[in-house]
Amino acid sequence: MIPIAEQPVTLALCGDVMTGRGIDQILPHPGHPALYESYVRDARDYVQLAMDESGTFALPVDYEYVWGDARGPLQEADVRIANLETSVTTADEPWPAKGIHYRMHPGNIGCLTAAHLSCCGLANNHVLDWGHAGLAETLQTLDLANIAVAGAGRDLAAAAAPATLAIPGKGRVLVVAVGFPSSGIPPAWAATPYRPGVNLLASLAPETARDLAHDLLRVSRPNDVTVVSIHWGENWGYKIPSDQIEFAHTLIDEGVDVVHGHSSHHAKAIELRRGGVILYGCGDFLNDYEGIGGNEEFRPDLALLYKVSIVTGPRRQADVSLLPLRLRQMRLNHARDSDARWLCTRLHEQSAAFGTTVQLGDDNSLRVRT
Repeated sequence: MIPIAEQPVTLALCGDVMTGRGIDQILPHPGHPALYESYVRDARDYVQLAMDESGTFALPVDYEYVWGDARGPLQEADVRIANLETSVTTADEPWPAKGIHYRMHPGNIGCLTAAHLSCCGLANNHVLDWGHAGLAETLQTLDLANIAVAGAGRDLAAAAAPATLAIPGKGRVLVVAVGFPSSGIPPAWAATPYRPGVNLLASLAPETARDLAHDLLRVSRPNDVTVVSIHWGENWGYKIPSDQIEFAHTLIDEGVDVVHGHSSHHAKAIELRRGGVILYGCGDFLNDYEGIGGNEEFRPDLALLYKVSIVTGPRRQADVSLLPLRLRQMRLNHARDSDARWLCTRLHEQSAAFGTTVQLGDDNSLRVRT
């Protein structure tokens, strides 16, 4: 028998998963389509935009539909972690003075269970789009679906607590989720000892990272895999601020295995450091942006599924591969050859500054190397 410390634990990591708004409308139990945006007042308009762009498809779709070609690879991992940037609620009171509000009807929770998501990070700028009532229903719905959560809760202690994902015969994965104001999280959303909300951190100082790592490692056991999922930074652009780099470096140097960054609508650089993995920005994984013009130079129609295999123990090792995908007809499809080459070139360019290379495999998968 292979000792637990020598068995790789495989994580499937997604960036932002937005199953609300337009995607909610194509599922079997769409919620009320009313929106409070400047230009779009009906969520069904996002469905029509996608059909105008890529062709019509029959509605409603089943719960597996949106995951498409990603569903099989997701199942190959020991655990599946995503940043769920959507409220799961029927609450009808939107957060005031906020431009965009995402919600998925609780009756469509099958969309998340179809992907067998193990854990949803909730420390982001959309989980309270429908107020504290919407957050409470989101937490309850995910709990009933046996999907663990991190990064939001009934109070600060709950929001800061790690999700514990047990893997029979392999140990555990611990996930902490945090958000920063740079991602657009309103300060009023911060959880306190007496108020529900998200695990919002104000400072990117190294001591904040050390405290975060120490709190997580204090409750970990030997051979646990530790993940810090971070919602930070702007939507567009490849530049990574120096304070984010130092924050991520500190987490890895203190013993965290994976830094799972997101908020950018496209993939950003990857760094392999001391046996750990830093994903500075995983990009959007699932959204309803199809047919919306602008920012084409970033190819927002492309997505990546990150597969990270970690061997813990005295000599921590990580293997990282990426599956390129293309969103078409509100479904994740295998990327075309030209798309995979484009992603490989762009990620290689962005990651080179961190001593990381990205190589294209014969099957269009991307392999990350130092």
